[in-house]
Order: sequence, then C-alpha cells, then structure tokens
Amino acid sequence: MDSFLCRFYKVLVLLPVIIWKLGSAAINYNCEDPLVASLPIAAFDSSSELSGMHSPKFAKLNSRDGAGGWSPLVSNKYQWLQIDLRERAEITAVATQGKFGSSDWVTSYGLLFSDTGRNWMQYHQEDSFWVFTGNTNADSTVHSKLQHSVKARFIRFVPLQWNPDGGIGMRVEVYGCTYKSDVADFDGRTSLMYRFNQKSMSTVKDVISLKFKSMQSEGVLLHGEGQRGDYITLELQKGRLSLHMNLGDAKGRFSNSHTTVILGSLLDDQHWHSVLIERFNKQVNFTVDKHIQHFRTKGDSDYLDIDYELSFGGIPVPGKPGTFLKRNFQGCIENLYYNGVNIIDLAKRRKPQIYTVGNVTFSCSELQDTAITFTSVSDSYLLLPGTPSLDGLSVSFQFRTWNKDGLLLSAALFGKSGVLLLYLDRGILKLNLQVNGESETVLTTGSDLNDGLWHTVSMSARRHRIAFTVDNDATLAESATIQGQIVSGNNYYFGGCPPSAADSRCVPVVSGYQGCMRSIFIDNMPKDLKLVQRGSHGNFSELQIDVCGMKDRCLPNYCEHSGVCFQSWTTFYCDCSNTGYTGATCHNSVYEESCEVYRHKGNTSGFFYIDSDGSGPIKAMLVYCNITEDKAWTVIQHNNTEVTQVQGFDMETPYSMSFNYSGNTMEQLYSLINSAEHCQQETTYYCKKSRLFNSPSVMPFTWWVGRNNERHAYWGGSIPGIQQCACGLEENCLDIRFFCNCDADKEEWTNDTGLLSYKEHLPVTQIFISDTYRENSEAAYKIGPLQCYGDRNFWNAASFSSDSSYLHFPTLQAELSNDISFFFKTTYFSGVFLENLGVKGFVRLELKSPSEVAFSFDMGNGAREVMVKSPSLLNDNQWHYVKAERNIKEAVLQVDRLPRRTSEAPTNGHFRLQLNSQLFVGGAASRQKGFIGCIRFLQLNGVTLDLDERARMTPGVRPGCPGHCSSYGNLCHNGGKCIEKHNGYSCDCSSSAYDGPFCRTEVAALFKPGTSVTYHFQEPYPVTKNSSIQASSIYMDSAPSREHITFSFMTMHSPSLLMHVSSHHQAYMGVLLCQNGSLQIRYKLKTSKVPEVLTINLSNFSNGQLHQVKINREGRHLYVQVDHFPETKYNLPADADFSAIKSITLGKLAGNTASDPEVLKANSYGFIGCLSSVQYNQIAPLKMALRYSSTAIIGVQGHLIESHCTSSPGFDINTIKTTHSSSDHSRTADERKVITSAMQSDSAIIGGVIAVVIFIIVCIVAIMTRFFYHHKAPHRTNQVKEKEFPENLDNSLKSRTELQNPIIESKTEYFI
Repeated sequence: MDSFLCRFYKVLVLLPVIIWKLGSAAINYNCEDPLVASLPIAAFDSSSELSGMHSPKFAKLNSRDGAGGWSPLVSNKYQWLQIDLRERAEITAVATQGKFGSSDWVTSYGLLFSDTGRNWMQYHQEDSFWVFTGNTNADSTVHSKLQHSVKARFIRFVPLQWNPDGGIGMRVEVYGCTYKSDVADFDGRTSLMYRFNQKSMSTVKDVISLKFKSMQSEGVLLHGEGQRGDYITLELQKGRLSLHMNLGDAKGRFSNSHTTVILGSLLDDQHWHSVLIERFNKQVNFTVDKHIQHFRTKGDSDYLDIDYELSFGGIPVPGKPGTFLKRNFQGCIENLYYNGVNIIDLAKRRKPQIYTVGNVTFSCSELQDTAITFTSVSDSYLLLPGTPSLDGLSVSFQFRTWNKDGLLLSAALFGKSGVLLLYLDRGILKLNLQVNGESETVLTTGSDLNDGLWHTVSMSARRHRIAFTVDNDATLAESATIQGQIVSGNNYYFGGCPPSAADSRCVPVVSGYQGCMRSIFIDNMPKDLKLVQRGSHGNFSELQIDVCGMKDRCLPNYCEHSGVCFQSWTTFYCDCSNTGYTGATCHNSVYEESCEVYRHKGNTSGFFYIDSDGSGPIKAMLVYCNITEDKAWTVIQHNNTEVTQVQGFDMETPYSMSFNYSGNTMEQLYSLINSAEHCQQETTYYCKKSRLFNSPSVMPFTWWVGRNNERHAYWGGSIPGIQQCACGLEENCLDIRFFCNCDADKEEWTNDTGLLSYKEHLPVTQIFISDTYRENSEAAYKIGPLQCYGDRNFWNAASFSSDSSYLHFPTLQAELSNDISFFFKTTYFSGVFLENLGVKGFVRLELKSPSEVAFSFDMGNGAREVMVKSPSLLNDNQWHYVKAERNIKEAVLQVDRLPRRTSEAPTNGHFRLQLNSQLFVGGAASRQKGFIGCIRFLQLNGVTLDLDERARMTPGVRPGCPGHCSSYGNLCHNGGKCIEKHNGYSCDCSSSAYDGPFCRTEVAALFKPGTSVTYHFQEPYPVTKNSSIQASSIYMDSAPSREHITFSFMTMHSPSLLMHVSSHHQAYMGVLLCQNGSLQIRYKLKTSKVPEVLTINLSNFSNGQLHQVKINREGRHLYVQVDHFPETKYNLPADADFSAIKSITLGKLAGNTASDPEVLKANSYGFIGCLSSVQYNQIAPLKMALRYSSTAIIGVQGHLIESHCTSSPGFDINTIKTTHSSSDHSRTADERKVITSAMQSDSAIIGGVIAVVIFIIVCIVAIMTRFFYHHKAPHRTNQVKEKEFPENLDNSLKSRTELQNPIIESKTEYFI
C-alpha cells in the first residue's frame, strides 16, 4: 500500500510536467482541424489588394470565388495576408495554393503570429526565421507541418518569392485546434499568494511550470522563503530569468550556500515564454523555452522548507499591504502550476488558499505599441514628418540593438540653418548639433548601450539650449547652451539615410542602424507606425513593421570550451582567451595531444600542456615531459610524493591518504592513461615490525585504491589478482614463507618496492595502512608520480588495396560542429577518404585530383564545398595531413601547411547536419570511387578511430602501413639514418657525431693539458669508405681518395693541435692553430716530400669563441669553410693520394711521433679547450670515446670530460658546463631523512654497529675509486652510461674489436 501511494504521489507531482510537455509538443494527435474554412469575411485582411475581385476574403483554400484568390496591388516583399482565427488556437500546420487558373502563386513564404494583431512574432525553426516551400503552380496544394506548434489568434502569410512570370497569388488553410488556458494579468502592483494548509511546507521534490509575457525587463514572478534560510525566487533581470535557490540548514545563511542560475534572453518582448522548474533533492532542471540547464544546489539539505505561503507576481512586505521588496512583475502569466496545483484556477474560483494583493484580472491586457526593425546598415531608414518652424523641437523613442555603432536620428533644422545627429559610437550615445555654421556641439552619455536591452532616449531643444538623457536617469542627462537658435525642420530620418542623402539633407555620419525601435514621439506627439506601413504617413525602406526581429545569437552559446560569446546584429564572435582553444568557436586545442608530439617537434624536457582528446570536452592538463633519447615520459606529480612516516594505526582506524594529481580531474587522467602505451607508478613500503599484506593470509593490512574507486591488495612489481609484492613473484623474499619482505615482520628496517603498471588500475588515488599499532612498529611509504610514455593513436593506420574496400564505423555525430583530421599517402589520382550520408545531407572528404583535396557537405539546403589546391602533387607516396572543420560559423579545410581555405556559413538557414548512415572510411556509400593507399591517425571530434583493429576483421584492408621513412627520414639529421618500424620509425645515430632522438644533440668534451683521443683503424682504411659496404671488402688503393670532416672547437690557447690523421704510408693530415690564431690544414701525401699547407687567417680563432670547421676533399680539390666566412678552395698536387688510414687523433699526439716541425710545435701544447661533434667520414671518434671507451679501437689519455661548449668573452676552461647523467636517484634527501629519523628509535648499540659498517664501506669505496681512477684512464666525471656498438656498425669493426662487455643494440626510437 505504501508503495502504491508513493507511485501515486509521484504521478501526481509529475502531472503538470506531462501537461506542460504535451502543451509544447509540435503536433497533438487531435489537433489538425481546418480553422479557416468556416471563418467570416471580416476575419481576412491584407497589406493591399489588386481589386475587389482579388480581396483577401477570396483566399480560402480551393476557393474559386472572385478572381480565385488574393493578389496584392503590387507584388513586392512588403505584402502580407492576415487571418483572424477569432480566438487563440494551437496551430500545427498550414496549406497553400496559388490564385485559381492563373500564373500567380507564391514559391516561398514566412509566417508571423500574434495574439492581438500587433507585435508579431516570427516563426523560427533551427534558430532562424523559417522559410516555407510554396507552390509550383496555381492549383496544387502544398501542406507544411510546423516543427513545433504555435498558440496564437492571428496568423500572417508573408510572401518572399513568387512566380517570376506572374505575381503573388494565395489561397490558404490553417490547421490546429482551440487552445484554452488560465491567464492572470499583473499590473506591477499586484500579486497572488498561495497559502499552505499548514505552517510550513517541506518538500524533497518540486515541479513549477508557467508561461509568461511582459514588456518589462525586471520583475519577480514567484518567491517563497522559510525561517531557516530556505528560499526560492524566480525573477526577470535585464530581460533574462534568474532562479535563486537555497536549501537551508544550520549553515544555510552563509552566502556560499546560495545558488543562482540565469537562463533565457530578450524575454521582455511581449511574447509567451515557457518556464519549467523540476527539483529532486539537490538536483534541479531549469527550462526556459527550449533551453535547459541542469545544476545542483549548494548546502547540505535535500529539503526546501517554505513557511506559510508562496507569492506570485511580487514579494509583499509582511504587515504593509501594497508594499513590495522588489519590483513586481508586470505582464501576463498563464497555466501556473505548483506541484500539481493550478494556482490561477484557484484564484478565479476565489478559493481560500489564494490571497490576492491588488487588482488581478483574468484576461491578458495588451499594450498598443508598434515596434519596427531596421534590417540593413546600408538601406534601412524611416522618414517621419515633423512640424516645421517651431521654436525648438523634441524627440523621444526606445531602441535595442547589439551593434556598437549606428545612426539613430538625423534631422535638418528649418531653412538649412543646421543639422542634429543622434548616433551610437562604440556603445556610447552621442548628440551632434550644428546651427547657423557655428562650431559643432557634441554631447555624450551612457555606455554599453548595445547590450540588447530597451533604452529610452529623450532629447529636447528650445531656443539656445539643448538637453538629452538616457533611460530617464538623471545621472545620464547632458545639456549645453549654443549660440544660434534651434528651429524645427520638416523631416526626421531614423536609422539611416536614403540613397539620395544629399537631396534629403540626411547626414550619414556613421553607418546605418540595425536594431529595433518603438514609442517614437516627435514634438510630444506619438507616431502611428501602422500608418507608415500602409503608406499614408512618412516613408521607409528595408523595415519590418510591427515586429522586433531581434535575435540573441549567444543563446545557446556556440562558443565551446568556456569561450565567451559576443555578438552583433548579424553574427556572433567567440573570445577564446585563456581557454586553451582557438578557432571561430574555440573548437581546436592549441596544445599537442601528448609528450611524444612535443618530442617530435624538437622540444626538450619541461612543463607542457597536453590535450589528450584534442577538440573533445576534456580540458588540457599541465604535465612534465621528460624527453629522453628513446622515450618521452609524461610525469604527473601528486600532493604527497615524499616518504611519509606512519605509526599508531590499526585495522579499525587505519591511516589513509588521498592523492590529488596537480588539480587534474580523473577524467583527464583516464584520457591520458588510455592513450598512452605504458603507464607506471613506483610504490615503496618501508617497514619495521609492520606487515604489508600479512601474506599468505587473505586479510591485508595495507591496500590502495585506484581507478573507479576499486580497492587493490597487490604491490608494485606484482600483478593484479594475487596478494603479493615483487619479491613474491620473483621468489626472492627475505623469508620464503611470505610473499612480501615486510610480511616477515622483522625488527629491522626493510622495504618492498616495485612498479604498478596495470593501466586499468592507475592512478593510485588513496592508500590505507593499519599494522603500525604494536610496540616498536613503524612504517613509511612513498607513492611515486604517475609516469606514462608512448602514444597509441598516432601510428594507428590501415591500408586500402582497392577502390571498393572500406571500413565502416558508427554514424558521425556532427549536428552543430565536427572536426576530422588524419594523415594519408597514396600513388593514385583520386579517391574518397570518408563519407557519411543522411536523409537530406551528407559529409565527404576526398582526393579530387593529384593536387586537390575537397571537403563537401549538405545540411539540407544545397551542397557546399571547400577545396585546397596544392602546388605540388599529393599522390607522391608521402604522408600528408588533412584537417577539416565545420561549425555554425564556417567550414575550414587545411592540407599540410598550406593556407587554410574557409567558407562562411550563411547568416540564416540550416546549420544542423543530420546524418543517419554508417561512416565509411576509405570508401563511399554513394558508389563513388574509393581510396587506395594508407590512412593514419584518423580523429573525429578528438576521438581516434581504431583503424588497425577494424582492418584486422575487414577483407581488402590491411592493418598498419609501411614506409614511414619515405616521409619522415628527413627528420634524422647530421648523418642519422631512418630505421623503419611497424609503428613508427627511429633515428640511428651510430654513424653521426650527434646524439638525441633526431641526431641533433651535440656531443662535446673538455680537453685539458695532455688529453687526447685516438681512434685506431684495425685494417688499412680507405677514405673512400661507403657506409653501405662492409669494411672488410673496401680496401682499394686505386680508388679516388676523399674525406669529409666537420667539427667545432673553442679555445684560448695557440698553437694547438686539433686533429691529426695518419696513414700506413707515412702520409698524414693535420688541423692546427698557429701562434697567431690562424687555422692551418697540412697535408703530407704519399708522393709528396713536403706537406701541402692551407692557412686561413681571416680571424683569430683562439679567441674563446665557438668556431665551426668543414673540410671536404675530392681527389686533389680541397674545400674549407670556417664559420660564416666564404668557402676556400685549394688544389693539391695532381697525383694526390691519401689512403690506408691508420688512426685519427684529437688533441695531443702520444710520443711526439710527428715529423713535421709545425705539427711538433703545435703538439707540444696539444689542445686545451672544447671539441664538439667531430665527424670524419662515417667515423665519430669523440662520440665513440665518450660512449664506447672500453673498446680496443679507442684510446683516451688524460682527462676527458663531456660538456657543452659555451662561448663567452671571459672564457675559462674551468667554467665550461659539465653534463651529468640523469640517473634516477632512488632515494631523495627527504627520504633518507625520514628513514634515518625512523631508525633513530633503534638501540644505540645497533646504531654504533651500523656506523662502523658504513665507515668501513666508505673507506673501501674510496680505495677502489682511487684504484679505478689510476688504472682505467679516467676520462669523464659525469658517469655517462656505457653503451655498446649499434647494430649497423661495420661488421669488420665489430669482429676486429675485442670488447670486454657484450654488444647490445643502441638505437634512438621516437614517434611523431
């Protein structure tokens, strides 16, 4: 029974919602009756009639009376046919015919509606004035159903286009049914009070619905409050509805418990607007017309407690009848329901629950005021006559607009004595007056008057004084005294000037006005604009009379990602500042999707914003990108990454800590993790008599919470589903009976450390620890930052082998906006990349020709196309990037880095793209030729489609796409080689003097006195070596000799020996600095008795600056370039031969083996300074000395320190920046401090023993370090990790080199 009552109450509460929604439905089942056929002749009216036989009374559907229908006197856009339905009706459809048996019919038309025959409302559909399709002949009937029904008494048909070989002719019918409602009229001094049957009403659910119309922008519609601070208020504020609500409790009176939501716009237009408020607990749905906002109230209570009564129309002051706290509502309210109670019906029947304040009537009074709309800045104007020769003049009117600038009024004074101008300038009202050739008088007032609200302007002038004010606000009043006398003229031009402005004496000081006007008074006399419409008073052009066709283009707000909307009369603009997005609607992210992309663009480690879903709804997040040679790690810190000590907690009251990841939401973190290849978090548990999981028991003492608030009881290094640590999985725990080191419950400190790497469980959001309550029980933990690498989406690709193959995906969601981006490569001339069809529309991206990409779409009003033409061919089997976007403002297409092509959307008309078929990728549903080639990284609205997975199950399509190096090989610099991979590529820098992901990181070293690096060739090495030929097969003395040498150096010492290359034939080549700082290159060839010398003395190269040297020799031709100086050419003897290379030495030669006196002189000092990126043909001796020093082919003497060469006037060898390794120090200073602090609780004896042991270890380490220093020829201080030969070094060099460590592969891999 209780369940039945609960359901009955729920239905009762929701009954007004059902009624409200049915009332707003487009078509009711029994609401299709013809409404015109039975109307009397007096119900028909028109703008004009051609003759009595063409009267509007003959405009009934299928009528053959008179001339067979209505025709106006002149066929133009100012004509209309009006029908009075005699009472308000719900209109659901219309039908039209042309004039019987004639060539007069209308091909398109619009509809206007009104309750009074004035203040017409345009019929809108898809947020624009809807154009209905009319007839193609005189006698066929065209029916048109309204997408949403309209409640009105009057309807107007406005012809827009007609038969060009005839004229306007119409016969019509209107379908619908009678509309009944309960209406109350509030005059601004009245209200209705609904009093409860008890002192207080406490509700957990409320439903309030009503319709209202008003000409006032301010006024309270309903209000209720309770003594505990609860309240609900609905009021008009600046033409918008504000809902204020507070569910009060003990804290309810604090301001942060109050909730205010604002919705709607231009609601003071004297048209009906629907309101629905639905509340359940704290959840509220607030609907105004078709706009809805969901929100949650603040505070802790779920109940709304209202004392005594609810008031509608105002907030009366208790004990003071007729006094109100705020401005009352002035207008009409219809069908007012509160939780199923019809308030107006109770008031009409004078029920005791209703108390009336003031005079509330139950019919809706209408204000007889005519508004006009100026639609064009160039052609709209209104001419009204005035009374000439008056001693002064006065003008007042109301206006509303979105435009900052516009001419409001231009009036010539009597007898060409002057001119008066009133206009908007950047939202400020300005009055400009010139009389009898005197200097101009300029008055300004107001600001931001283009805010869309109605503003009243009053201006008066008499004799020598003029004054004007805005909104009857004394603070905005301005006045001035002038020299000449002001005498009124004949004509007043509002909104603009006619084309013959000079003849009319209208001065177009600024552009024309676009907006609405009403309540025009000239010389204190109101102007009847209905007479203007009928041509009997004044004149006009491009006006809509008795209509304010103003539209709020920022409602709804089409600016995405919190962009701020601004508007003019014709369009809107989005301010994307501080949003992280760009574009016409703030749709496109300005950030990259991952650290991998930043790495590909050449960025080094640092903080970056990444937007993992691109244009999707998830905001960008700030992360640290740790960019290494082979990976780009994304690192996100949380609020507690340090070692934290725990003590004194048990299972009943466990210790807990929640982790916040730099303020990022879980949605952001999940998106990042899902798109990464791998993610991990390091976890460490330090323990002394504190068990971690209590293994093998099933009840863990410690657990952590991950994604989706799931609880987990496995530790880093283990796998999900088993309650173990890393040592348990590897079977090497301290006590083999347990699965964690800490579970052994030892009295000494130990730990369990490992990586959590199961992505579906990350990140760690909470940790709970309980086993620290026993005597001498202590624990500490450390949860590392979230770290991820890789981008699963970027290389996701599919290969299409025929023009009939395709992949299909769910329908593209592209109603208001969509973006499509991808990479493609092909050798074919054309093909469709993707296509999606709808009932009337479609969207398609295709390669139209080898150099043209087209983006075409149809939203139901005709196909449109945006095309980019490339100056180079796009079917070159290289990757090309395509990005297409369509939104409510424009369509944009970009290909590679070519200029974007843009097509602006029409101001009015269709803008919703309705699709219903599957999305075809690589083919077309319309039987157009499909695409042959590869498509990669296809994203739709920020979501990557899994082409690879779909291709695995689709015949004719292969997953992946080979050949990445053909497009990206040029990203491997300085001799680096592109290595093809299944998903991406890598740069092999083994033959380059550079390092890094793209072989662009210089490898430099600091040489101290006596330092040298020697590279020994294991067999005679000809300089003709080709990198693609094995060294064991290339020794040919007959081959023409050549060498390519590049390096950079910096020193302040001369003479110096930079490089010496010796051969087995007693020949050599040396590069040295002379005493005067000049650079000298000396060749002693096999057939020469004396060396060939080339000296470059363009500068003092021992000046502490960094200098770059390039040496190229082809046979006897030698080319040398230093820094930016021109290249120098030198010819060696014709029989020049330099082959069978023995060794390359950088710095000091050992044993003074050189025979050349100049070389000996330079060698006495060796080289002191910095050498960088040394390359000799395919050999990088300096890099090998730093990376592979343990190999037999490399010899290092003295101190060799890896560094970065810096250039400065005060260069000092000791100030060169030394590069240290970025090895992971597993324990920070803080961590050691915490553990040390914890260990202080141990006995003094144990501490002493540990101290002695540590001292002994330190001594042993010191002795070993000294021994290592003297016997291993130390050459670095930066602890660079030793690397072995890369895979593609010459096999001969590998086989002839005795390595003391195993050879391993060392390559640099990256993704774009």
